[in-house]
Amino acid sequence: MKKTVLHNYARLIARKGVNIQKGQEVFIHAALDQPEFITILVEECYKAKAKKVTVEWYHPSLEKLDMRYCTIRTLAKVEEWQKAKLQHRADILPCNIYIDSEDPDALKGINQEKSAKVSQLRYPILKPIFDSMENKYPWCIAAVPGAAWAKKVFPDLKKNQAIEKLWEAILKTSRVTDDPVAEWTAHNDDMNKRCEYLNSLGIKELHYKGKNGTDLTVGMIPEAIFKGGEDHTIGGQRFNPNIPTEECFISPMRGKAEGVVYATKPLSYAGELIENFSVRFENGKAVEVHAEKNEALLKQMIGMDEGAAYLGECALVPVDSPISESGLLFWNTLFDENAACHLALGMGFADTIRDFEEKTLDECREMGINDSMIHVDFMIGYEGLDIDAVTNDGRTVPIFRSGKWAFKA
Repeated sequence: MKKTVLHNYARLIARKGVNIQKGQEVFIHAALDQPEFITILVEECYKAKAKKVTVEWYHPSLEKLDMRYCTIRTLAKVEEWQKAKLQHRADILPCNIYIDSEDPDALKGINQEKSAKVSQLRYPILKPIFDSMENKYPWCIAAVPGAAWAKKVFPDLKKNQAIEKLWEAILKTSRVTDDPVAEWTAHNDDMNKRCEYLNSLGIKELHYKGKNGTDLTVGMIPEAIFKGGEDHTIGGQRFNPNIPTEECFISPMRGKAEGVVYATKPLSYAGELIENFSVRFENGKAVEVHAEKNEALLKQMIGMDEGAAYLGECALVPVDSPISESGLLFWNTLFDENAACHLALGMGFADTIRDFEEKTLDECREMGINDSMIHVDFMIGYEGLDIDAVTNDGRTVPIFRSGKWAFKA
């Protein structure tokens, strides 16, 4: 891929993704697949007037070795330096950039029960610091094509050809043009108009109905609003958390979901793939799940903590989005969730509460925002999905028909 194009992409992440402010620190979290692009990204962050850019590398193979040879007690221990490191971020509130590139099957074969137990033991220790940072710093998830991931998407191509093809797909769906910042400004405006319409309806609940058997009703929080594209921190710093993004999303009322929903794409979770699965809800809780592949992992996921079996997000994405029209299965949630409507189990978004800046995190959760150590998106949209909104004044308003928007922005 041409360096000029990669610089445009990196500039988009730095200036529109996290919107670096002069003198702000930046942390980049990346695997070892793309050192060349990470170097370009670091340079673009400095050109955006970052004070200091720190790259934190990770490698799934090392995680597998730790999980194989260390005890649960050793892995679950949170060292004082680890707490101090996280507290430092809570104190300075840097921009956080997450670059996704690794193999979707990177952790295949890992002891999932052991891994889950470690996470369950560590999370309560770190949760107070995580909560203190909520909605206070800008972040952005973007992607570059690791070799194993590229071969997963394009198995019939040679490695270098597959990487190039995946680069092309990432850049196209991420709207990387000669002036991607301007392109994203227009894209954000369009998504904002759709959210404004949805928020004008006064939606009480959403009813999902699909020819594949999906029949689910989800209740809304009266104070919640749909959001999409550009977001902002409590302090007012604007940023785009996902590149790409095509979703208008909201956090539903915890405990208000009834019916069954069928996934339409594989779910990448804990380094493995869960395929062809369904979830049945009663009183808002996932009480029954089935999967053709990795059903045990799906059951483990909804049992991670008390909130893991409840919904944290409802996201609306038409089947004619650029990612869907690419015809590719990316085997990556960042992209596949933006090809279809999706739901998320686990943590909800406090910033979907209207005027969240004036409320505490606890107050938002008391209103109905779900709390959990996980937030896992799974795709339910396809050409056979209809969605209706039931409004507070008793109307039924079509939102989606045959997988597409039923209204014009």
